[in-house]
Amino acid sequence: VCLPLGRRNLRWGQAALTLFCLVFYVLGGGWAALLVLLAGAAVTVAAVRYLTSGGKTEKQRRAAAAVAIVWHVAVLLVFKYTGFFTGGAVDLGWAPLGLSFFTFQQIWCIKEVYTGAFRPESTGSFLLYDFFFPSVTSGPILKPENFFPQLTEGRFLHPTWEDAAAGVYAIAVGTIKKVLLADPFGVVVNNGWAQLGDLSAPAAWLVILGYTLQLYFDFSGYCDIAAGLARLLGLRLPVNFDSPYRSLSVGEFWKRWHITLTSFLRECVYFPLGGSRKGTWRTVRNIFLVWFCTGFWHGASWNFILWGLHFFVWLMLEKYLLRDFLQKLPSWLRHFYTLVVVFVGWGVFAMEDLTVCAGYFKTCFGSGTLWSAADGYYLIAYGLTLLLLTVGSTRLPRKVWDRLPERTRDLLGPLLMTAGLVICTAYLVDGSYNPFLYFRF
Repeated sequence: VCLPLGRRNLRWGQAALTLFCLVFYVLGGGWAALLVLLAGAAVTVAAVRYLTSGGKTEKQRRAAAAVAIVWHVAVLLVFKYTGFFTGGAVDLGWAPLGLSFFTFQQIWCIKEVYTGAFRPESTGSFLLYDFFFPSVTSGPILKPENFFPQLTEGRFLHPTWEDAAAGVYAIAVGTIKKVLLADPFGVVVNNGWAQLGDLSAPAAWLVILGYTLQLYFDFSGYCDIAAGLARLLGLRLPVNFDSPYRSLSVGEFWKRWHITLTSFLRECVYFPLGGSRKGTWRTVRNIFLVWFCTGFWHGASWNFILWGLHFFVWLMLEKYLLRDFLQKLPSWLRHFYTLVVVFVGWGVFAMEDLTVCAGYFKTCFGSGTLWSAADGYYLIAYGLTLLLLTVGSTRLPRKVWDRLPERTRDLLGPLLMTAGLVICTAYLVDGSYNPFLYFRF
């Protein structure tokens, strides 16, 4: 509907797409959630109009931006963190779908307008930006100056055949990642979480390795699907993952994992605090605040805060103590070091009960059974799957694919995508509902 309307009249097509996005959100989040987010969208529009109206002093503009940002942060705190701050005495029991991503996107927009990095021609497209259905629930977080200009370019609602092919390809890849890679191994991971006390050291590492790969394929699969859907509409979403598990340092990992989140925190938290311009102490403080916010944004639980501080500590060690030492190590050893740090981080991320988490890592590092009869079974049963998942999380498949003759790629591409989607459909028909992991955030 949107594409034919858009070809006849771009404004009609955009209005139809915006209406569809609102209906999509209501179906997923409900009317109450929509009303909460609409109130936030209205606050952002009011702030943007005030900031761009002219005739305001810098003090007035700063106050308007601050009030709007405080509103968004307050709504997020009330819905997601009331139970945490009150020790469970008061708990709303629900939060609007995608509230965390929505909040950061609104703050990014207000900040960009305030600094002059982005100046909208009108606020008529803001609802589409706020509720764009491929990204509203779990990102990627859209930077306004990258999104709004596309709405006036020739490809919006006028996708080319190249856009259509790229969109279908991305949707197929994302679906395969989710259905054929993330979900099946998620069953193994869930079984592991259910019997943590009985795991041997190898089995404990197998569980955390499985969760590490499950989380990557689940979240990156979602982002691929979102990018594909946007491409079918003539829009391009930012890349959110860039083979993070091939990183040779923790700092490099966070340049490749959830890229739009790290970009937001860098531009909207780290730089406004002063970045690294005011000495070592201020730099360390600013990075600490960034990682505290990163952890707390993910959830109202101490394990998320500890997860953020875990990466803060390792980033500081790399920045001030380990950088020269790591540079002298062979690449395979730097890669191994990075993966161990990341694996431990995901273990903290996954377990909200810190007592259970501590016991789990004691098992991982040798306090439990070093080998059990079941370990051989699990290694045989899931070893090949783990190997495929590990290889699939690197650039090797892309390198191999790019080396094939173009004619071979043209022939195999559609066949592989079709076969993958057919198998995915069979899994979906026969399986149960498995939501994307990042829906909880």
